[in-house]
Amino acid sequence: MRSTIRLMKMHSVLYLMMIPVIAYFAVFVYYPLYEGVVSSFQEFNLLGARPYVGRENYIEVLDDPRFWQVLRNTLLIGGGILVVGFLPPIIIAVSLSELSRVIFKKFSQTIVYLPHLFSWVVIGGMWIYLLSPRGGLVNELLALFDIGPVRFLTNTTWARTMMIVLPVWKDMGYAAIIYLASITTISPSLYEAARIDGASRFQQIRQITIPLLKPTMKVVLLLNVLGLLRIFDQIYVMQNPVVRRKVDVLMTYVYDMGIQQYEVGYASAVSVMVLLATLVLTAIVWRLTGFGREN
Repeated sequence: MRSTIRLMKMHSVLYLMMIPVIAYFAVFVYYPLYEGVVSSFQEFNLLGARPYVGRENYIEVLDDPRFWQVLRNTLLIGGGILVVGFLPPIIIAVSLSELSRVIFKKFSQTIVYLPHLFSWVVIGGMWIYLLSPRGGLVNELLALFDIGPVRFLTNTTWARTMMIVLPVWKDMGYAAIIYLASITTISPSLYEAARIDGASRFQQIRQITIPLLKPTMKVVLLLNVLGLLRIFDQIYVMQNPVVRRKVDVLMTYVYDMGIQQYEVGYASAVSVMVLLATLVLTAIVWRLTGFGREN
């Protein structure tokens, strides 16, 4: 006990530095989370009493056909982003690592990473213009081959595809930088030994780079799974009444019910279910990938 107290005194400055961090999470994360869970069991009123309704909000959610529709949309779009977006960052990172000219390498990294820095308001507005059936750059290019015009954002099939492809394009630079940082930690002696044994550059990538990137792949996969059910920005910015039924997801559903229709108890119940489902999915992926265990 005395040794513990002595140790705390020695590192008292570090403990004091942690107080603002703990306070931030307590006020802006854990307290709202607690209030959200409580609200999910109440008939929420801004003023006056908030009667306890038990499981009624959850039963109402599960009986709502729209909930199952937006859940299906979320799994299709979020799952599509997860699958389609897994490989491109790895290819980009490996390609960047092979560039020998430093200036061109840094320039390429900047170009690839740049879309991640912009908000979805900027990205969405840009792509709405580019994909416009009248005067949009994409349709103008397709017209050169006598194709189109293609209504990318008002056709239900194309709209859902765009909701998958555009987030992959926007964020693949961020994941590529993570992979590239991991590649730089690989010992050059491994590549030197492979070259002495007569391995080609492709063989070195396949037998050294890719296997040693597996721990980073697990981290990126886990981060993507955490956001699988929480996609919101691109849907909110780029959806329209024509395709809303096909691209509406859980978070836009929560926004609509909680903010626009002020069914806060109902929306809180959906939010709690999303949180629990995210934890379950993360635990499954953690177990399947053997995350944290040595290879």
